[in-house]
Amino acid sequence: MAQICIKIYNKEGKTLVVSRGEEEVNLVYSAEYEEGDRIGVEISEVPAFYWLQLDDAKGFSLVYLTGNLDYVIPFGEKRINLSPKVFHGKKHLLSLRKARPFEYEGYRNLSKNVNDQHVGGNCFPHASANVETRGESVFAAMNAIDGVTVTSCHGEWPYQSWGINQRADAVWRLDFGRMVEVDRIIFYSRADFPHDNWWRKGTVTFSDGSTMVLDLKKTGTAQEFLFEKKQISWLELGELIKSEEASPFPALVQLEVFGTEAGNDK
Repeated sequence: MAQICIKIYNKEGKTLVVSRGEEEVNLVYSAEYEEGDRIGVEISEVPAFYWLQLDDAKGFSLVYLTGNLDYVIPFGEKRINLSPKVFHGKKHLLSLRKARPFEYEGYRNLSKNVNDQHVGGNCFPHASANVETRGESVFAAMNAIDGVTVTSCHGEWPYQSWGINQRADAVWRLDFGRMVEVDRIIFYSRADFPHDNWWRKGTVTFSDGSTMVLDLKKTGTAQEFLFEKKQISWLELGELIKSEEASPFPALVQLEVFGTEAGNDK
């Protein structure tokens, strides 16, 4: 049985509240968060799949944990890419449950993680990039896997995206933390026209060494790309070519990657 612990501790390392259990645990925190507070998740059985909820306003993600998790509660500018309800108020519900095989063995979106954070660790999937516009949270790489597909504007939630700070060599990366088998990508460009530009092409590089060129359109709706199944542990989106329109601001709102666990034909 997996031994699970969720705790909240402050910037001095003092534990404020803790909850322990087997296979599943819930923690109710009846106080306002203060700057420097952190969430700690300790688990005895890794690597494994878990349903994780760090805040009831965030919701659950099916994540692959390879070790304990340390999550810094964001404040100020670092939280404006999140719903204003997240980590707000005097009552919070945090939950963790070991996933059952039928919950992760099927065909699904393998990229979504509402609990991703800027600094990677033991929680997958995880998004990162070689550039994020001005280092602002509303343009962070993790925004492209948070499940929010609003493309009509830019800035604070729900209009967060991955912004490239006008870098021609911008690369966005998605790590799965294990081998997966994928055959579908769904791409959402930001479409706050005429403020925004858009990419005509982008190249996906897979961990198996193969590449795929995405021929993109000027749209904020989902663009779907199918390909032969590949077993990979990560992919990168780069070689992004914007249109000839005047705006210098193309951006990625969401990248969904569909498939199964490697070796699973279900």
